[in-house]
Amino acid sequence: MGTALQRTIQQLRSEDREFFQIAISVDCVIFGFDKNELKVLLIKSDLEEFNNQWSLLGDLVRPDENLESASYRVLKDRTGLDDVYLEQVFTFGEVSRHPAGRVISTAYYSLINIKDHQPMLGDNELHWHPVNEINTLAFDHKTILDTCLQRLQSKIEEHPIVFNLLPEKFSLRELQNLYEAILGVKMDRRNFRKKFFLMNWLEDMNELEQDVPHRPGKLYRFNATRFSNGKKTQTPMPV
Repeated sequence: MGTALQRTIQQLRSEDREFFQIAISVDCVIFGFDKNELKVLLIKSDLEEFNNQWSLLGDLVRPDENLESASYRVLKDRTGLDDVYLEQVFTFGEVSRHPAGRVISTAYYSLINIKDHQPMLGDNELHWHPVNEINTLAFDHKTILDTCLQRLQSKIEEHPIVFNLLPEKFSLRELQNLYEAILGVKMDRRNFRKKFFLMNWLEDMNELEQDVPHRPGKLYRFNATRFSNGKKTQTPMPV
């Protein structure tokens, strides 16, 4: 091999090293539903540049794990759960998005039932925050949150993923409150119930609510078997 060619190869290898100085991370937007509000799990940032600011939960991807494994690790560490709904949404790669250096982050959102699953508290403050009350976050996390919320809003009209946010048994009142919280709009009660039954996603439990301040409503659960058999509706969610 000629000397000139060897120098060229060495130069290319030297330049390539710069590309391996870029970190990869995952950020998890963990949604929950409580007191008729859509909430997201946030943690206080421990970086000086974002002192006293809230941020999403995330971490750098380890050399021995893939993106999905990293996102499940974050969920497991913070919520104690490893069997939750998780969906990859978008990758964020602005050059100056992280003060420590070049960090490219892939965002996921997950849906968990707050009533049955409480987050595991760590060294930093960890709290549920109403999504509609969040104006700023550390890093570019507000953009990530908004992007994941838009994905969730676009998906719930045709995919029965909202049931991950509810207890196993729920009333139509709770279901409508959940849709209204996610979409940010009020829905006509009669129209909502009529069209939702057409979607064929519910199973009547022949039970009534207990210990509620209003007239007890009937309880339902998600009919996973019926949906898995391919009986999926294309009926749009009423507004």
